[in-house]
Amino acid sequence: MSGITTDPPGPPAPARPDMAEPGSEPAKDNPERLPVFAIDGFNGTLDRLLALARTQQIDLGRLSFVTLIDQLAIALQQSSAITPLGEKGDWLVMAAWLVQLRSLLMLPAHTPARQHAEAEGHQLRRHLVERQQTQALAAWLAGRPQLGHDVFLRGQPAMSGLPVDASPGASSGSDAPQLDIVEFLWASLMLFDDDLQGADTTARYRPPWLGLYGVPEARQRILRSFTEVPDERPLESLLPPRSGTHTPAALWRRSAWSSLLVASLELEKQGVAVLQQAAAFQPIRIAPKSPPQG
Repeated sequence: MSGITTDPPGPPAPARPDMAEPGSEPAKDNPERLPVFAIDGFNGTLDRLLALARTQQIDLGRLSFVTLIDQLAIALQQSSAITPLGEKGDWLVMAAWLVQLRSLLMLPAHTPARQHAEAEGHQLRRHLVERQQTQALAAWLAGRPQLGHDVFLRGQPAMSGLPVDASPGASSGSDAPQLDIVEFLWASLMLFDDDLQGADTTARYRPPWLGLYGVPEARQRILRSFTEVPDERPLESLLPPRSGTHTPAALWRRSAWSSLLVASLELEKQGVAVLQQAAAFQPIRIAPKSPPQG
């Protein structure tokens, strides 16, 4: 019984552990493109046959490898143009593994020829794994940002100016370039010319100055109140009056509240004041931790 049919859609074929990249999931071929081999004693895909042979679930000695190779050649000729070349190469690698396993069965056990064949098989497997790792590394490097295309080097500092050696005993044969002091002074004076044709007169935005209430002022006000009346009081009673400022009233009051609260928290952290609040959203009360000295 021989022939090639199209593999019907179904569950993906078992992965080949020897062809998997380290640290990644085993590669799975598209089941719709895998050819199905029909020979005496087996009917299925090539990777399925290889998996059964490695787990010793099928007798390779009963299979006709001539028929298998003929069907593989026909499958390669009849494969569609969309089948990648690498996938066809995987078919050949799996067929080579099957031939090697069949050749090991034909050799007597514990003979130099069989040991040599096993050594070559291990070496081939190592080369295939290294090839897969190299391809994975090349793909990773290709996905990295490319210097000069995606990323660029940081700019190097420019060496501005020339060394000036104006000492009386300077040697004229020095390798450092010499600077004419007179020409340098004339060039400097030209920068202070009154010609404003090339001057930059573009108006620049300057935000208006807002006379807000600051944290240092709030701190001084709290300490001064402790000296005058060392009693507990609401923090709101220490708000300063608004005077001598053109800042909108709502904005100035928010700045005063913020500065006063920050200053009180800082004084409590330093052990100067004590803050209390009966419940959430209730008035905050402040008192000196100890009576001020003097």
